[in-house]
Amino acid sequence: MECRHAAVSSLSWALIVLAPLYLLRQIRFCAQYGRYTPRGWRCCPARLGWFLQEVPALLVPLLLLLGSVQTGSGTGRTLLVCTFMLHYFYRSLIYSCRTRGRPVPLRIVLFAAIFCSISGFLQGHHLLHCAHFEDTWWTKTRLTTGFLVFLVGLTINIHSDNILRNLRNPGELVYRIPRGGMFELVSGANFLGEIVEWCGYAIAAWSLPTSALAFFTVCSIGPRAYQHHRDYQLRFEDYPRSRKAVIPFLL
Repeated sequence: MECRHAAVSSLSWALIVLAPLYLLRQIRFCAQYGRYTPRGWRCCPARLGWFLQEVPALLVPLLLLLGSVQTGSGTGRTLLVCTFMLHYFYRSLIYSCRTRGRPVPLRIVLFAAIFCSISGFLQGHHLLHCAHFEDTWWTKTRLTTGFLVFLVGLTINIHSDNILRNLRNPGELVYRIPRGGMFELVSGANFLGEIVEWCGYAIAAWSLPTSALAFFTVCSIGPRAYQHHRDYQLRFEDYPRSRKAVIPFLL
């Protein structure tokens, strides 16, 4: 796996180094949004918050794509960039319009928007200006496998989000036990779906920046799934004890 551009390589290694540090922080102090938001923090409506924090990861690579001049294996590059953008198209334009979650703290929106901007630049610039693909890229088993894994993860993510959304009526902020789909196996089915997505994306592109994103995702939302799992167990006496936090049958 190679990346010739110094800025892309540096950003990728920065993600890899920061990921375990962020994981340790998550273990000690859960991310303070959603059910863990401290009282008194300034927040914005959930739909606006999710849109503002996620949309940079859609717009930045889109602008890079529209401004790039494709040569050689341009189809492969475009397809991989669109794969990345597909996730954020869903998160920023569909999920944000349908969520019934709690208001999002403004500081969380700001930090998430910064991360999504950097991530969007890293992935878009790498794939459009640094990555190289052979003319027979589309015949590679690894590429096909990666796309399939990504689509499986996206399906799990969307289906799990729909289950969580349907647990509440409009205006409600109550918590209920999610049932159905991958929630029968893990408490963080939506997080599992996103982890599978980015692992598939990393397999398909097979590069340092995509692997860095997958690794950072595991370290950032894996602990979140465990925190939800623990919260469910404390909140509901009848919570299914056979469920794991994020990895079916294991963890």
